[in-house]
Amino acid sequence: MPCLFLSSLTLSHFRSHKRAVMEIDARPVAIFGPNGAGKTNIIEAVSLLSPGRGLRRSSAQDMARRPEALGWKITALLHSLHQVHEIEITSEQGAARQVRIDGKPAPQTALGRVARVLWLIPAMDRLWIEGAEGRRRFLDRMTLSFLPDHAELSLLYEKAMRERNRLLKDMVREPAWYTALEGQMAEAGAAIHANRLTALKSISDAQTQAQTVFPAATLELLCEMPSDADGLRGALADNRMRDLAAGRTLIGPHRADLFGVYAAKDVPARDCSTGEQKALLVSLILANARALAADFGAPPLLLLDEVAAHLDADRQAALYDEISALGAQAWMTGTGPEMFAALGDRAQRFEVTDTTGESQVTQVG
Repeated sequence: MPCLFLSSLTLSHFRSHKRAVMEIDARPVAIFGPNGAGKTNIIEAVSLLSPGRGLRRSSAQDMARRPEALGWKITALLHSLHQVHEIEITSEQGAARQVRIDGKPAPQTALGRVARVLWLIPAMDRLWIEGAEGRRRFLDRMTLSFLPDHAELSLLYEKAMRERNRLLKDMVREPAWYTALEGQMAEAGAAIHANRLTALKSISDAQTQAQTVFPAATLELLCEMPSDADGLRGALADNRMRDLAAGRTLIGPHRADLFGVYAAKDVPARDCSTGEQKALLVSLILANARALAADFGAPPLLLLDEVAAHLDADRQAALYDEISALGAQAWMTGTGPEMFAALGDRAQRFEVTDTTGESQVTQVG
């Protein structure tokens, strides 16, 4: 199977890294070091090789190394489906990120056409018990991994909705002001809804076909809206008075939620134990990766921050076995090298230290 992997990564003035250069191969990457040394900063940089704001959802200004705040730069050599792309992402003194692919300026959405990146970070551990916004974001990351144009649809929908909400807050009642905006929202919103359903079907199929020790999740998209563009356009028009009273749009894909069930126990994910919820998330990330391997033609880059710390020894070993069988370049972090012992020579290892306020990255195996 063709591979998707990074063979080099260079960080300049990014977070705690004044300069870091990593030369790597297609194997998983195990990154270890004490808390606060700068491990997560490395995989955050890799997450920026996909559309969106990265795994921390930070602003470009927040990613600049302090106290200099000179701006930052990420350069990566990406091997994708028998092609090699040089990707450069920069931000000068807090300015918006700029992307170059093979030396040419490109929109962020173009990154989704050359790379696929999935991540699981500790902040997602409460996914099933907190608000719907985080679950929508999780669903849209899965959807984007299959359908790169999903990012552009989301931007179009959100822009039109912001304009509509502005009219609502200003108590504008003239229908002519709403018609065009609602048309844009309906076309994009129906496509967003259809894309999400397509992604959930792919994840479900991948779970059914997988041999894994991790529990399967039954996923359902909860969204009270017409699924076709004409129906959504009519619903938005019919709902204007209610929306005027609320000062915002109350119907559409931005109100959707993702409902998960631990399939073997028929227990809602929100009611499962902390360990079971974590295992379900790992299972979904692996299922997403398997589905992408078939759909895109190569498994995605996997970013797994402190994932082994929440798994027992057997599940740690099982996770590493499944990653290796998949052939994915997984970037994993942990506090010590012992957390990756079960990987043996199937992984390359880097130690991250910070004794002077500047992260240092050293390859150790």
